[in-house]
Amino acid sequence: MFKYLIQIEPLGLLYGSAGRFLSPDNLVGRSGTRFPPSAAVVSGLFAATYGNAKVQDLQLSGAFWAQSNTPQNFYVPLPLNFTAYTPSHQQTLQAGHITAKLTWNEGWQSSREDLGKTNSGGWIAIDHWQTLTRSMSAIAQTNPPIYANPWKFLPHLHPRLQEKERRVVDPAENGGSLFLENSVQLHPEVCLVYLSNLPLESGWYRFGGEGHMVEVTCHDLSDSTQALFQQPVGQCFALITPAIWGSNRLSYRAPMIGAEEQWAVTTMLTERPMPFRYRLGDRMDEQGNKVRSAHQPKRLSRGRYAVPAGTVYVLQEPLKASWQDWSIDWFPKEGPSLKRWGCGLALPLEPFN
Repeated sequence: MFKYLIQIEPLGLLYGSAGRFLSPDNLVGRSGTRFPPSAAVVSGLFAATYGNAKVQDLQLSGAFWAQSNTPQNFYVPLPLNFTAYTPSHQQTLQAGHITAKLTWNEGWQSSREDLGKTNSGGWIAIDHWQTLTRSMSAIAQTNPPIYANPWKFLPHLHPRLQEKERRVVDPAENGGSLFLENSVQLHPEVCLVYLSNLPLESGWYRFGGEGHMVEVTCHDLSDSTQALFQQPVGQCFALITPAIWGSNRLSYRAPMIGAEEQWAVTTMLTERPMPFRYRLGDRMDEQGNKVRSAHQPKRLSRGRYAVPAGTVYVLQEPLKASWQDWSIDWFPKEGPSLKRWGCGLALPLEPFN
C-alpha cells in the first residue's frame, strides 16, 4: 500500500532518453524521446539506499507531476474518454478544461454532438478525480483544470568521438558521426512525483544518467489519496500508469494466465502501445561471472509493449478490488514482478463515496 510521496526536483536539465546515432540512413533520432522517467528508473534510488535484499517488498508507482508547493495534489493522466483543451505552454502554467466526455452504452457516445477537432490526453489533479465520475454538466460546473505536459525537449547534436582519441569517427567506417541527445527542461514551478510503500531519505541524488542531480523530498502520502487508492475499481476504470499484461514473453491488452483471460472486457478505449524497457542486473562475461565496475551499465531488458496510461476499460463484471489487491499472477515477472513498479495502476470512473 502506498504510504509515501517521493518529490523529485531537477537541479538543472534532465535527460529523457538515450540518444540515437544519426546517419543518412537513420534520421529519426527524435523517435526515441521518452519522459518522464518510469518507476523502474526511480527504483534504482531505493536499491542504492536499501540494497537488493530490502527492496524485494518495494512497491513504487508513477510517473506523475505536481506544482512544487502542493505536491500532495499531484497530476495524473486524464482518461482517454475525455477530450480537453490544453494550451501549449512552457513560460507559464496555463490550465485548460474538459470539453467532452464519452460514455459506453452499446457504443461510445459523446456528451457533445459536434465534437469538431478535439484532443485527448492531458493531466488532471488527483483531488479532482471524483469529479470525473459525474455527468458532463456537473464536470463543466466544477471545471477542473487540465494541463499539458509541463516540460519540453531540448535536443543537442554532438559529434561521435573515437574511443581513444578526441577525434570524430570516420562515417565511412563506423556509421553515423552525429549523436542526438534529448535533454528535458522541466517547468521551474513543477516537480516529478512517485508513490511508494517505503520511505526514501531526502537529499540530493544522481538521477537519470549523465550524472545529473536532483533534489528528493519524501512526504507522507495524504489520507485522502490513500483512501482513493483503496476504492474498488468497479466495472469502468482508467489506467494512470502504463500496463504490461500477459506472460514474460507475450504482451496482451488485459491480464492473462496461460491462455485464460482474467477479465471479460466489454470494450476499451486506448491508443497504440508504447515501448517499455528498463535496465536491471549486472552483465555477464563469457564465463558467466557478473561484471561489476563503477558506472557499469546494467543489462537491458527485452523490449515490451505497454498499454498506455489513460486507457479506459469497461468490463462485463465489476472488479470488486482496488489495484492493491489485484492478483500478483496478473503481472509478468522479469526478475521482480512488474506490480512492484506500479504497472497498470488504476482508478475507478464510477461514482463512489
